[in-house]
Amino acid sequence: MMPIVWPILVIVVTVFGVLGVAAVSTMLERRLLGVFQDRPGPNRVGPFGLFQVIADAMKMLFKQDWIPPFADKPVFLVAPIIGFLAVLLCFGVVPITPIWGVAGELNVGLLFIFGMLGLGVYSVVLAGWSSNNKYALLGGMRAAAQMISYEVFMGLSVMGVVMAAGSFSIRDIVEAQTHCWFIIPQCLGAVIFLLAGIAETHRLPFDFPEGENEIGAGFHTEYSGMKFGMFYLAEYAGVALSSALITTLYLGGWHGPFLPPFLWFAIKVFLLICFYILLRAALPRPRYDQLMSFGWKVLLPLSLLNILVTGAVILLRAGV
Repeated sequence: MMPIVWPILVIVVTVFGVLGVAAVSTMLERRLLGVFQDRPGPNRVGPFGLFQVIADAMKMLFKQDWIPPFADKPVFLVAPIIGFLAVLLCFGVVPITPIWGVAGELNVGLLFIFGMLGLGVYSVVLAGWSSNNKYALLGGMRAAAQMISYEVFMGLSVMGVVMAAGSFSIRDIVEAQTHCWFIIPQCLGAVIFLLAGIAETHRLPFDFPEGENEIGAGFHTEYSGMKFGMFYLAEYAGVALSSALITTLYLGGWHGPFLPPFLWFAIKVFLLICFYILLRAALPRPRYDQLMSFGWKVLLPLSLLNILVTGAVILLRAGV
């Protein structure tokens, strides 16, 4: 019985854990933005405003779930589901501790994540197209160009890590950092991966698919109720996923002295989420053409250079 119960328990706890982290991140962001901007933030619902998350969830659940009569209804309904499931499935191959992970031993775990991230592009494109709204369509087209472009740089940036670890398995990559975190030899790749992660999750300052001063709310302009809530949760789950990937690929995963492995993993992810929030408070939004030019003219050559240097160092150390 135990061999059957344990995988089910891991899956259930991981799914609800991701949902909980995404929900709490919304509250954490509003509180931290209040601190950064010298204002209270939400502090009315419950002690210290801690029940604001529950209030937001109830509001989403009971809001009118309206579908525009001019929308392509089947595609309109399925778009947010695709985006949310794509992010959720990625957590299945992220090992949190040496013994906790849904499919952490998958030998192509990194490739699976990039496959799911590619599937997430369909969510925003279909949402923009099916809304039959020019602002939503513009947001969807922006999202497609931005996400596909920065997936290229994200994929190239982790090749140095794969070469150093000799595996596409995320668990093997974490184990390879027992003595030295990859953030030290792969610092350039880590910076590129961080910037690409910001663009992939549409976070400020790269939130062009939903730039409110240009195209309303972008690809989810026509969404309301829980369909909008799924896009909302998918964004914050994406931030948690990006933080978890940086933790596992560059910051040693669960490795650390004294504390239990889960606590080390949670602390690193929490600090990275706070860093994402700090970027939102601190940096202005550039122009869309500047973002795309920066990616193809700066990040692409740097990521290729990182691969070249990493390969040369590995060959020199091997005595070839």
